[in-house]
Amino acid sequence: MNWIYDPWPWYVSGPLIALTMFVLLFVGKQFGMSSNLRTLCSAAGGGKKADFFKFNWKNERWNLTVMIGAVIGGFIASQYLSNNTVEIADDVVATLQGYGINSAGEAYLPTELFSIEALSNPKNLLILIIGGFLVGFGARYAGGCTSGHAISGLSNLQLPSLIAVIGFFVGGLVMIHFIFPLIFA
Repeated sequence: MNWIYDPWPWYVSGPLIALTMFVLLFVGKQFGMSSNLRTLCSAAGGGKKADFFKFNWKNERWNLTVMIGAVIGGFIASQYLSNNTVEIADDVVATLQGYGINSAGEAYLPTELFSIEALSNPKNLLILIIGGFLVGFGARYAGGCTSGHAISGLSNLQLPSLIAVIGFFVGGLVMIHFIFPLIFA
């Protein structure tokens, strides 16, 4: 069972992702997690307030199953199929510890930001709220999330997805090299 505790190598996970995308393309479906938010809002009656949510959400039930499966699978993997170690390069751990994130390399999410105690800190709460808003707005503005564009859109050879993925990478580099040090310095 030790093989399941470690991250799977690219030559196993990559072909499995490609196979999944082939099956989805074959049956005429597109993968994306952020589209589930629209489906959930539509199912909850959001179409009464905004035209954006007026569509037949029942056609997208399959993707809600993917979302629920990702949550359940993530829970099972983190609780039962993981040795709970995070492999991060030593220089990245040192940099993060310099910012006061001492749980780097030990926890999946930095406890300095995501623990119950950290949520009582107004600065941490503000960072999480602003970050969540920007991710949500960015996913909607880009017409999809990173998984939708990078996995589904690129496998469909869509130019807008290529542009979005380039934007995601540039934004990530700007964030980690310029904005992150300002927030945590």
